[in-house]
Amino acid sequence: MSSSYPHLHGVPAQPRSVDDDHPADDGPAADDSESKAGEARTERVRMTGPQRRQQLLDVGRKLFAQKGFEVVTVEEIANKAGVSKPVVYEHFGGKEGLYAVVVDREINRLLQMVTDALSASEGRPRQMLEQAGLALFDYIERYGEGFRVLVRDSPVSLSTGNFASLLGEVASQVEHLLAKEFDARKLNAKMAPMYAQMLVGMVALTGQWWLDARKPKKHEVVAHMVNLAWNGLAHLEQKPRLSVKD
Repeated sequence: MSSSYPHLHGVPAQPRSVDDDHPADDGPAADDSESKAGEARTERVRMTGPQRRQQLLDVGRKLFAQKGFEVVTVEEIANKAGVSKPVVYEHFGGKEGLYAVVVDREINRLLQMVTDALSASEGRPRQMLEQAGLALFDYIERYGEGFRVLVRDSPVSLSTGNFASLLGEVASQVEHLLAKEFDARKLNAKMAPMYAQMLVGMVALTGQWWLDARKPKKHEVVAHMVNLAWNGLAHLEQKPRLSVKD
């Protein structure tokens, strides 16, 4: 993913009377803790611009997942990365810019995994449910921090995408597959968008629950989801009615 943010290839060291790497023999010795901190900073600033950018993204994703956007500060991000605040501003323009890139990357990653899974199903509804469900749970298992960022409420002041927009994109793909299946079963294809929202919503909410529960194992959870959804789709009524009366 290309970015318009400039890369930083080095952070100037704070002015000191001696060089950090070659302290003078004469004069008072530096405090041991300061020396260690200086060594750590020296190691970190040796990163290339892309390496530093990726480090900040990793740190930001972890903090946003743990605390949420509103609580995390630029100072905290910089401290965790072992850099000064200007480095964060140089790469991302601020906390909002960093958050936007984190969210955008996670949305694209998850959407790609689900899209690939739907394509692999070759239009077969049951395989579609299985593959899409497994894709989501694979993502949660591998990128749990990213999923936590996505399911948290996005700041209303930001124009970045969010989890709701991602689900809408997935639902639109599922909708086309369901419409074909409805036509084949002589069901009302106009209802496909609504059923797509139901299916995607069920999978997404179950994924949020499993993010912390982690039991049963993902294949078992997906099997039960497919059992519920598939048996429901297999016995759809053309004109369903409620049994209760107003």
